[in-house]
Amino acid sequence: MFECPKTYVAGHNGLLGSALLRRLKVRGCANVVTRTRAELDLTSQAAVEMFFALERPQTVFMAAGLTGGIGANIRRPAEFMHENLSMQDNVFEAARKYGAETLVFYGSSCVYPGRIERPIREDDLLTGPIEETSAPYALAKMSGIKACKAYNSQYGKTRYIALVPNSMYGPWDSFDPENSHVLASLIGKITHARERGDKSLTLWGTGEPRRELVYCEDVADASIFAVENAERLENTHYNIGTGSDISIKELSQRISEAAGYDGEIRWDSSKPDGTKRKLLDSSRFSSLGWSPIVGLDEGIRRTLEWYMDSKGERASGF
Repeated sequence: MFECPKTYVAGHNGLLGSALLRRLKVRGCANVVTRTRAELDLTSQAAVEMFFALERPQTVFMAAGLTGGIGANIRRPAEFMHENLSMQDNVFEAARKYGAETLVFYGSSCVYPGRIERPIREDDLLTGPIEETSAPYALAKMSGIKACKAYNSQYGKTRYIALVPNSMYGPWDSFDPENSHVLASLIGKITHARERGDKSLTLWGTGEPRRELVYCEDVADASIFAVENAERLENTHYNIGTGSDISIKELSQRISEAAGYDGEIRWDSSKPDGTKRKLLDSSRFSSLGWSPIVGLDEGIRRTLEWYMDSKGERASGF
């Protein structure tokens, strides 16, 4: 069982980090340590070592990282690679050095080859070329997954757990249209179009690619479940998903309906689609007894509510 040891949630102000705080609070975990980026620069080895030496957390959720959509990955590839590699390396080594019992790291579905259209299994890693638009970020995440296995093999004291959630969404996501992931980006663009009274909205790509979307609190629960069941886990990474996917076109229609936007959605096929399909086979992890709870329509409703509340412009009927 998760007995609430001293726990550090890195990236607590982000999508997954804030979800972890909420789910840990439900568990009655009061001994949770956090730091803002201004308080602790995870790319600084000296700062990270000082923090771990002082706080000595027993459980670490490594939810910090630089993320973004296709556009951000294309514009800032070196930044995405450098920052994520630096943060991972510093936190992994400090956790080992200062006696953490468990560390949970999060990969990304973009670590897998880009042309697999069936549900992707864990052993598909490194079996083919990855999607070029997100390659630097994907390589950083791939390094983190492999580092978990290496640390477990060489040292064994700290248990490093690598989880690969598919496209996460929910409250506290980034809704910046240039830097956000697909669902948050669609919510931002569609609600803005509704507020402006636009009769049409043009979105990137063809709308045909399919994405598996998993609510952030389901991933948080999966993370706590993984720590509770660490002794049952193999020294490998585990996919975390819902088992179903949806086209970007259908997703935009569902968000439009939920947000009350009745304008026309147009598609700019001159812009990149990204990977055609990214559906994960999460049966290895779900066979241990975990399953997601929040369905897509409910997740969209919750995310829209939070987004409109955070803007101070909550629409009637949400």
